[in-house]
Amino acid sequence: MSETPHTETNRENRNDYDSLNTDVMQWVSALVALIGLYVVASPFIFEATDQAIWNDTLVGTGIFLLAGYNFVRLSRDRLASVGVASLAVLLGLWLIAAPAVIDMGSDTLATGTAISGAATAVLSAYNAYANNKADVPDHTRTRA
Repeated sequence: MSETPHTETNRENRNDYDSLNTDVMQWVSALVALIGLYVVASPFIFEATDQAIWNDTLVGTGIFLLAGYNFVRLSRDRLASVGVASLAVLLGLWLIAAPAVIDMGSDTLATGTAISGAATAVLSAYNAYANNKADVPDHTRTRA
């Protein structure tokens, strides 16, 4: 009697994006949450205007909470929320634009805010993309 490939063997032959390393994605979410905490703290470390304090405190808190939510989901062996990660991308994009729109009070704060926004946007976009690919049902991947 010849052996036929089982479902598990077929799963091993799929593309790499079918399996999601939740440990890596958990670290990505944790890093984004830490960036959010840096954004909250930065106007109190560097010279800042009232508008910059409010902006960085509110947006940084939002990023921290969103990334923290995805961190908790991933720690419970669930996929991260693509919508939550996408909202974090939008907040990161706002942080990139904020120094041009808001008087930040110092060049150091403006640069730190923009770099934090870029890192948040890139890492959260990766998180959303990877979790979206992992979330797609098997039968839709075979269509051209």
